[in-house]
Amino acid sequence: MTILIGSDPEVFAKRDGRLVSAHGMVPGTKERPHPVKDGAVQVDGMALEFNIDPAATEDEFVNNLGSVMSQLRAMVPGIELAAEPVAEFGRRYINQQPDEAKIMGCDPDFNAWAGRENRPPNADAPFRTGAGHIHVGLWAPGEGPDDIDEVAKVYVKQLDYFLGLPSLLFDKVDKRRDLYGKAGCYRPKPYGFEYRTLSNAWLATEELQRWAYGNTMLAIERMAQGQELADEAASAQRIINNSNRQRAWDTIQRFDIPMPEGYQHVG
Repeated sequence: MTILIGSDPEVFAKRDGRLVSAHGMVPGTKERPHPVKDGAVQVDGMALEFNIDPAATEDEFVNNLGSVMSQLRAMVPGIELAAEPVAEFGRRYINQQPDEAKIMGCDPDFNAWAGRENRPPNADAPFRTGAGHIHVGLWAPGEGPDDIDEVAKVYVKQLDYFLGLPSLLFDKVDKRRDLYGKAGCYRPKPYGFEYRTLSNAWLATEELQRWAYGNTMLAIERMAQGQELADEAASAQRIINNSNRQRAWDTIQRFDIPMPEGYQHVG
């Protein structure tokens, strides 16, 4: 079966350079996303979220991202879409929002390393975070193994090496992990799994988008070849959660994990 890669990033709204709540800006909710060409859009709390149709190739992945982002941009004239990992709204501004805009973490996610559910984020925090989750389709819904969750955990740990560690070198906003995005964060899905560790920082350029797709596929290919990195060096969890960029770089070099151009060093 063809492996399919999708994503559901979150971006923030800015008007005249200032962050504003996206509540009510576009149609679509978490429960009922608003369909558009190549995906869907919706409001997620104080952010805007969009989903792309799953892609079978790198070009399709990048095209779907660009297509849906362009449509979303056209739906909010006068608004800048900011792919920022952390949005500092301030507690006073957040408290002024309607209750549905304050909700965070409506569905639980899980820690592949610890094998348990993650604690829900603190909705009283004076900031919000923007994610860049990667969805991996390994089989058609209903055709997966009986132990989908156990299989998902293995792949999620592998992606911590191929996506999570490298992201530390281009995503320097560590504060997001106070609420979301620690190592091994995932949700099992009928088609595979959702890798939830990454922020939206990889949306910044087409090169980073292509890297995200390519490294996801490479992680799966290496697994098929018997190179399961969690078995060899189960340190990714500590490196990511502690934002240890030097150890991330050392591990990336050790296992020959590709980096996007311009990020082949610690700095």
